[in-house]
Amino acid sequence: MGLRIVLAEDNYIVREGVEKLISSEEDLEVVAACADYDALMRAAADERPDVVVTDIRMPPTGTDEGIRAANELRQAQPELGVVVLSQYSEPAYALDFLEHGSRGRAYLLKERVSDITQLAQAIREVARGGSVIDPEVVDALVAARSRAADSPLRSLTVRETEILAEMAQGKNNAAVAASLVLSERAVEKHINSIFSKLNLSQESDLHRRVKAVLLFLSAQG
Repeated sequence: MGLRIVLAEDNYIVREGVEKLISSEEDLEVVAACADYDALMRAAADERPDVVVTDIRMPPTGTDEGIRAANELRQAQPELGVVVLSQYSEPAYALDFLEHGSRGRAYLLKERVSDITQLAQAIREVARGGSVIDPEVVDALVAARSRAADSPLRSLTVRETEILAEMAQGKNNAAVAASLVLSERAVEKHINSIFSKLNLSQESDLHRRVKAVLLFLSAQG
């Protein structure tokens, strides 16, 4: 019997294309194709697949739904393999994804999807408990580790880093909240946490924002 797969991707054209590619392999079967986080979690619970193949960013927030789904599924279905597809080699996302171990986990760049051989191999590998990390992601992780060895930014969560990146674009709290689909209160809470972790709590609000952004831009090289 072949491997049963749940696919999650919000872009219709990409979702249809990936589904056809996967289904072209005799031992792989897509049993559900989803467009958002909630649909993915329902399909994983209903279908009990062998592997989930998911984009990182999906509705409702378009940020880290794929990572959150993988972490929750690790608890609910420990033997389930997960292949995450990312448009960028983001070290923070990769670290979050692998935080609880690499067993049954693969992190691939979306550009690899057109090569069904690589994707199919990753699906088969995570189904048997192995792991696959895209070489470009490994390079990005090594480079990020070197840059961040002495940086206070290493203590920030993925969400806090996203908010700081929005602040670096000159956005106020309301604009950050709108961009990340959060409440202003949630943004304010995250920003206060950022200031605390960067030891900027004793400065004025303006100076804290400027210094936090300068630290972020400096870490980006």
